[in-house]
Amino acid sequence: MKKQEALAIILGGGKGTRLYPLTKDRAKPAVPFAGKYRLVDIPISNCINSDIMQIYLLTQFNSASLHNHINNTYKFDTFTQGFVEILAAEQTYQSETWYQGTADAVRKNLIHFRDTKAKYYIILSGDQLYSMDFHNMLKKHVESGAELTIAAKPISRAQATGLGIIGANENGQITQFLEKPADDLDIQEYKVPNSLMQSELNKEVNGSNEYLASMGIYIFNSKTMDEILDNDLTDFGKEIIPDVIKTRKVNAYLFDGFWEDIGTIKAFFDTNLNLASMTPEFNFYDEDMPIYTHRRHLPATKVNFCNISNSLTSEGSIITNAYIVNSIIGVRTIIESGASLDGVYCMGSAFYETVEDRAKNNKNGIPNIGIGRGTIIKRAIIDQNARIGNGCRIGVDDIPRDDIDKEMYSIRDGIIVIRKNAIIPDNTVI
Repeated sequence: MKKQEALAIILGGGKGTRLYPLTKDRAKPAVPFAGKYRLVDIPISNCINSDIMQIYLLTQFNSASLHNHINNTYKFDTFTQGFVEILAAEQTYQSETWYQGTADAVRKNLIHFRDTKAKYYIILSGDQLYSMDFHNMLKKHVESGAELTIAAKPISRAQATGLGIIGANENGQITQFLEKPADDLDIQEYKVPNSLMQSELNKEVNGSNEYLASMGIYIFNSKTMDEILDNDLTDFGKEIIPDVIKTRKVNAYLFDGFWEDIGTIKAFFDTNLNLASMTPEFNFYDEDMPIYTHRRHLPATKVNFCNISNSLTSEGSIITNAYIVNSIIGVRTIIESGASLDGVYCMGSAFYETVEDRAKNNKNGIPNIGIGRGTIIKRAIIDQNARIGNGCRIGVDDIPRDDIDKEMYSIRDGIIVIRKNAIIPDNTVI
């Protein structure tokens, strides 16, 4: 199969309200992740590793930083015929509205996709963590004769409540679909056939894998996509998919690797910190499936008299006489003497401050970018370019259970989020 026959379409999402305030000034795919990456690097890297080099990214909110990241990172040579191109919502003679949903976003850009003459469209999400070879999924899609193939993750009944559940027969053909079933709903008829589990994954069905959840990863025949979007339906998961199953051949592609939707603050926080554990669930150290990002050409991190465990430190940081555990330190992070971080994702800084900048900060009575002397932080996300002063206590004392939004910080699910460019004065207690 020629690689040019497949086109990847990454859905950048809407306002990203579930990730607010991280999405206050940036699109969801541009949110920093794992110390040195952006969320959008995950699906793009999976495409590149699968030899799929024609990639469109659909977005409409706060897309400036996303544009910068894409333009500075993904530059293909002329011989690959590859590209990563952003398609932001735009007004046309046919429509003056923004994207109304996932299906509507694709519909409004079909005119661009048709120009590539691709036979297959791979639809991806911009806020998931996983590593998948799409070439294998595409191969099975073509061999099966299906018009649509949906990636499916085996899960337990307890996990099924928050996901779209697929009912498939022993041949892998999807016969029914149920969106986020309630805990008390009987869904026995959706159990995956043991013969399908054995043939696809060489495993037996048990309590941990008895149902199939849609991963939000689809492969459509391009002709099928044109036909099923000839309407006003706006969403794939809620409207398009349940309807297509009734009239066309739709197959499941079983995937048993790590997969996590990281669209909420809690999921984002937990998934990041898991990467710093002794045995993380996702492997960033796989040389055969690397995750790509912007080359910053920064020096190695400098560590002076520190106690650091179960943590990741990104390049370009300077950490002095600090205690850091279960944390991620982003690029260009400056941590001063006596600071203590426990369960913290610090996104770092977009630039270094000069000696003159620091002198000016001192004159104006504001902290330098980074973490000040003797500051203690627990269970928090520190967004980019935040200035946290000396002697602060963040997340150390009782944290309100209710969600809170202040000028310089927010609280979500008991997690404190210090906002981008925030100024937290000396001795502040949050």
